[in-house]
Amino acid sequence: MKRVITYGTFDLLHYGHINLLRRAKQHGDYLIVALSTDEFNWNKKQKKCYFDYEKRKQLLEAVRYVDLVIPEENWDQKVSDVKEYHVDTFVMGDDWKGKFDFLKDHCEVVYLERTPEISTSQIKNDLYNK
Repeated sequence: MKRVITYGTFDLLHYGHINLLRRAKQHGDYLIVALSTDEFNWNKKQKKCYFDYEKRKQLLEAVRYVDLVIPEENWDQKVSDVKEYHVDTFVMGDDWKGKFDFLKDHCEVVYLERTPEISTSQIKNDLYNK
């Protein structure tokens, strides 16, 4: 079984997220999503989420492409996650291109093109500036 992992906050889940998850799953048989915890988002990313971790996790678990959701608690856990979950392919949006190439020693690294016309930041911006 070929295992794939991706990381993200996945707040205000939208069709760009679904496109990423669908395309990530096409790289293997089993998709793991490492979901940023509320503490990690606030303390390290300076992001406040609309939905808390448990609600975002429930939403992701309801998506048919996702097989397992694990917590992302820090920037440095990626190598240990790849090893622990026997990951074959690491997938991220191309806005992170090159940032995770250090994982190539442990698995294949794939950067997928983002869905250009949608982002959570854009949704929040549009809602707050009406």
